[in-house]
Amino acid sequence: MLIDFVPDKNLYPFESRWFDSSAGRIHYIDEGSGPTILFCHGVPTWSFIYRDIVKELRGRYRCIAVDYLGFGLSERPAEFGFTVAGHTAVLGELIDHLGLDDFVVMGHDWGGPIGLGAATTRVDRVRGIVLGNTLFWPPEVLANQVFSRVIRTGLMQRQILERNFLVERVLLSELGRTIGPAETEHYRAVQPSAEARRGLGVIAKQIRDARPLLDQLSRDVPALLADKPTLLVWGMKDLVYRPKDCIPRIRDTFTDLEVVELPTARQFIQEYASDTIAQAIEKRFQ
Repeated sequence: MLIDFVPDKNLYPFESRWFDSSAGRIHYIDEGSGPTILFCHGVPTWSFIYRDIVKELRGRYRCIAVDYLGFGLSERPAEFGFTVAGHTAVLGELIDHLGLDDFVVMGHDWGGPIGLGAATTRVDRVRGIVLGNTLFWPPEVLANQVFSRVIRTGLMQRQILERNFLVERVLLSELGRTIGPAETEHYRAVQPSAEARRGLGVIAKQIRDARPLLDQLSRDVPALLADKPTLLVWGMKDLVYRPKDCIPRIRDTFTDLEVVELPTARQFIQEYASDTIAQAIEKRFQ
């Protein structure tokens, strides 16, 4: 299944590019020239969430932002599992296909484990890391564990598939008046039906199902990536990736870390503080 939505060029002024991975056709953008930054989105978003950051940086950097299979404009392959491990493998294929070297990887939300997972097997090619409201270990907070049980139920899975719960009640309910009707439509239109949302249903369960992968990352990231220059940009009002639970562990992991706090931002930081994030990236990775 392919998505036939055409983004507004005023909001998303980029050329769409495509890569036929071993699992399906993925959409990405590749804008500008200079040092490479690979942007990995979270759930239930797509590369659109990085639009203003890419517009700000593409004059000085090569900015690549990908849509995972099941997200954005990418294919919804019938045989794909839509797991975090699967997304990580496909992202690795894209990195290799593009021949990326000396690149910075930015991961937000589930894009953290996905981007870091690809980076741990390509350590010598990674220049640096940007993390925003994410983790690379199994969630240990009770609220996250409760949510992981609830989101697996048949009722919640029907809400995700039939009522687009993750877009309507998680993403758009948070953003409220932060974005306008046109931006809202760009998040809704790429998940137009229950069939299109199969990937959302699966990844919602990954809070528990991806524990083996997250256990591995909790060992691999400190062992393999700890000395990479790292930037942390954090929405301090996030109730999912709470600062007090996440930032100290990240501080303990990376030896060359800079932290930028976004005091008014919640989970979807790119929609609150794109300018601040772009400026922090440029300062950190000149």
